[in-house]
Amino acid sequence: MDAINNDSHSFARLGQSIITHLNWDARIDFNKKKIFATATYQIKKLPNAKIIVLDTKNLNIRSVVNGNNETLPFELLEPQHFLGQALKIQLSSNTKLISITYETNKSAEALQWLSPQQTADKTFPFLFTQSQAILARSWIPIQDSPGIRFTYDAKVEVPKNLIALMSANNPTKKNDSGIYNFKMEQPIPAYLLALSAGDLVYKPISDRSGVYAEPSVLDDALYEFEDLEKMISTAESLYGEYKWGKYDLLVLPPSFPFGGMENPKLTFATPTILAGDKSLTSLVAHELAHSWSGNLVTNATWDDFWLNEGFTVYFEYRIMEALYGREYSEMLASLSMNGLKEELESLPAEDTRLKLNLKGRNPDDGMTSIAYDKGYFFLRSLEEKFGREKFDLFLKTYFSQNAYQSITTEKFIEILNKQLIEEYQIDLPKDFLNEWIYTHGLPNDSPTPSPEKFKTVDKAILQLLKNMTASQMKDEFKTDQWSTHEWIQFVSELPNQLDSVQLRSLDEVFGFTKSQNSEIFSVWAKVSIQNNYQPCYPYIESFLIKTGRRKFLMPLYTALIQTEEGKKWAKEVYKKARPNYHYVASSSIDELLE
Repeated sequence: MDAINNDSHSFARLGQSIITHLNWDARIDFNKKKIFATATYQIKKLPNAKIIVLDTKNLNIRSVVNGNNETLPFELLEPQHFLGQALKIQLSSNTKLISITYETNKSAEALQWLSPQQTADKTFPFLFTQSQAILARSWIPIQDSPGIRFTYDAKVEVPKNLIALMSANNPTKKNDSGIYNFKMEQPIPAYLLALSAGDLVYKPISDRSGVYAEPSVLDDALYEFEDLEKMISTAESLYGEYKWGKYDLLVLPPSFPFGGMENPKLTFATPTILAGDKSLTSLVAHELAHSWSGNLVTNATWDDFWLNEGFTVYFEYRIMEALYGREYSEMLASLSMNGLKEELESLPAEDTRLKLNLKGRNPDDGMTSIAYDKGYFFLRSLEEKFGREKFDLFLKTYFSQNAYQSITTEKFIEILNKQLIEEYQIDLPKDFLNEWIYTHGLPNDSPTPSPEKFKTVDKAILQLLKNMTASQMKDEFKTDQWSTHEWIQFVSELPNQLDSVQLRSLDEVFGFTKSQNSEIFSVWAKVSIQNNYQPCYPYIESFLIKTGRRKFLMPLYTALIQTEEGKKWAKEVYKKARPNYHYVASSSIDELLE
């Protein structure tokens, strides 16, 4: 079999029977908040395999039949914490097709059902999925492992005033029937299976890229993402052909829990990146980079998550450097290092290794800056030791030779040794790979980005803390020309203790509390919480209620619960906000506020 043999986060017996193609026939019912569907799989199995096991979570399985419409015996095993239930289906020796008719539960964790009031235009309801890491099983019975890939086609029925989209070839306008057909010809793992339905319109940016959004959001999104084709072309010039055909963006309502999700052909994106000045579009570069690292070459298990994200951050910064210059990408890298050091202090030592051991734990526990940023700095270390030309050639070959495959960390090390280290006969320091991949913390010789613009920002802070006023700083350091990244650095590096006079002065001059830039506001909100700066609290409450992005929510709620008064207020706000959050966000905050 082509699959890996073990994934602790899937019930599937990966070395015996696996799915290879899905035909999905579904009806989306907004009134009942359920999906009614039949999932038909072509399967591949060893000759002596008598069962196939799929992952499910809170699904109502109606029937299972083979290709001749003959009933196949099945059983749902006992539920296991966060993993759901194994669906065990009996097979005959000649079974090549299985069809499962089922319906989802109202509490399906991957599905976010939004009322009209929770959307931008407040006219029609909205649905989107978030399958990563192991939530696909809550809306379709499937082998929910990144080590198993399948192609799919689908027919989806939605109310006639809505359009359906998937991680596949998509329609660009509504039809009269409300029935839409999809095809994904490249094999993908289950976590990249995605669905959305809403009042959406589309406009192309190039022949192969465009934007879907609610009507009132579309123009802003088009302006923000107008460099999208340049990004795709730049990525191709670095590491080879874009192999997925179309690359479109879907701007979701604010409750989306992540910055973006790299669903093939259709990246799901948060509206929090619509800053009005293209300053936050590195997130788009990140999701685009996943079209190579993650979607094309995938982590075989969630223990190997860094293979997806470390490569993608590296690729993202290379795209941004090519488009906007080295100083720009170095600011991104410096902010990554700041975040990484902060996270290293808060995580258990065993979770600071690149290669994780998440057996018995929710794989979401591994979605920290370790995979992203420590992974990035490891790859940057390799680039600096081998030289960019050699390392680029290695990466281009890596993506090409391992396309549509899932690999482990150990397989990557084998490839690295053969195609980079032995090929160029460059001696790495003793235990270099072990220190980066299997040892906790950050190696002492980690690269240290030092952008010139951040040096200026740090000087501004020093002057401000001596005797310079905020107004004088604005003039002296020409802060009107600062980028989002410089402002993030500035606010993040302010002292932990500031008095209300200092905070009010900064706020009056720079307008942090009323900033429409979500990245800048979120770091200012944290400073305001730490110093009990009350003028910001109404804006923090509004931000927490309207924004579902976990990256922003967790630091703010964490800051609030440091005092009893703050914790009480946080719980009051959360009571209002929770209905707007996706399960990915609410499950984390539920645990935090216990």
